[in-house]
Amino acid sequence: MKSRKTVLKIISLLKKEYPDEFNGSNISEEPFKVLIGTVLSHQTRDERTIMASRNLFRKFDTPDRLANASVKEIRECIRDVGMYNVKAKRIKEISKLLTEKYGGKVPENYEEILSLPGVGRKTANILFTYAFGKKDYIAVDTHVHKVSNRIGIVNTKTPEKTEQMLYKVIPKREWRYINELFVQHGQNICKARPLCDRCVISRYCDYYTSKARA
Repeated sequence: MKSRKTVLKIISLLKKEYPDEFNGSNISEEPFKVLIGTVLSHQTRDERTIMASRNLFRKFDTPDRLANASVKEIRECIRDVGMYNVKAKRIKEISKLLTEKYGGKVPENYEEILSLPGVGRKTANILFTYAFGKKDYIAVDTHVHKVSNRIGIVNTKTPEKTEQMLYKVIPKREWRYINELFVQHGQNICKARPLCDRCVISRYCDYYTSKARA
């Protein structure tokens, strides 16, 4: 486990490495579009998620319109993403529930968000961070989970456990930055085959240290 001083140094270096505003796959700050866009992003690269989101919202830009669309129509709009058959059904279910139960609004209640079909903590945390402007959440996807464990900030087996541990080891003022920094680092440097020679935090990384000793 890293000391808090080391964790803060890692975050500081990553902020310098990735200084530009990062929205990931989000094409809007509108809660409904962030929610649906995040559902589309599961196991899909950002550029494909963005294409699918634009295609979808160009035709169906409200919960009501998506609720009344056929699964086939939704599916045709989102073919760029992985598992588009499953996601099309899920998006229609979510949209129908938002329309019928919440008047077409995305509820600003964490448990209600988690009750939506196929919505887990990662999606809820991204929604609350990027759409509702909350600073109390760390959205942990595959990149955040991988980078956190590879560096040695945590030692966990699942994204859910990673999220729990990150809340303990990272100061609250830095929570909102973790997703955007670790996602960018995971996409650009800390890949399946990491580019350690180009990594600005390699000196603090357990994986790099063990590799250097081998």
